Amino acid sequence: MDYTIREAEKKDMPQVLELIKELAAYENASDQVEIEISDLEKEGFEEGNFKCFVADVEGKIEGMALVYFRFSTWKGRTVHLEDLIVRESMRGTGLGGALYQTVVKYGHDNGVRRVEWVVSEGNKNAIEFYENTGADIKKNWYTVHMDETGIKKNITK
Repeated sequence: MDYTIREAEKKDMPQVLELIKELAAYENASDQVEIEISDLEKEGFEEGNFKCFVADVEGKIEGMALVYFRFSTWKGRTVHLEDLIVRESMRGTGLGGALYQTVVKYGHDNGVRRVEWVVSEGNKNAIEFYENTGADIKKNWYTVHMDETGIKKNITK
């Protein structure tokens, strides 16, 4: 199978959104995807808030990795991997590993001191893969989110 890992283009965003929705369905969270193609286009290509790499197999986007820079008060500049998604029918083909290596190289090339991401504890295959690459799974840390309701509640105090 021939494939290319490349930076996403604006025209790829419909297929990227398909992958995001496929991941949400896999995690029984389809109702939680609120973004639209226009959000991806604006935030990624007009505002520059993220970089997206895609696995292009004969013109079809079969995988993606979306990253953005953050700043750690302990480490300095870091890259956060928001999602690495490979279409279910293409898992086990090496696309995920190629996207992962692209993200790590992107971080290295941009002088970061850490690449970080979150993985569901139920995603045993991903955890094993990450551990085999030397990643450190932080089992004593929690990921904390506040949704729009929580935000509104806190700003009205």
